Amino acid sequence: MVLVFDAQCLACDGWVKFLLRHDKKQALRFASIQGVQGLALLRRAGLQVDGLQTLLLVDGDRSWQHTAAILRILHALGGVWRLAWLAWLVPAPLRDALYRWLARNRYRWFGRSETCLLPPADAAWRFLD
Repeated sequence: MVLVFDAQCLACDGWVKFLLRHDKKQALRFASIQGVQGLALLRRAGLQVDGLQTLLLVDGDRSWQHTAAILRILHALGGVWRLAWLAWLVPAPLRDALYRWLARNRYRWFGRSETCLLPPADAAWRFLD
């Protein structure tokens, strides 16, 4: 599975760091929207970087956005994180509306970096570019 994320968004960087700590199986790989491979995955999913308000999870030919991507990632982490699967009981329009609201305000609330996240040396192989 590949998570495509905004490497200039500090909230997204925090999410990636969280996943690096908790993905014990090392099943997730990462690609930033600022990179060549991340951009290619976005385009393949029919998304554009301009105005992007989601992260993208790609697994083979399938992809997920918004809360569906987050819930699938948390489920893949296993353990207690699988309890997040209960959020599927909340209708997707409600979950995704909250997600988009947070995404629209992510730079204002969490900040923005002019440089992309540098992966830790021991996890660099998990980043596509």
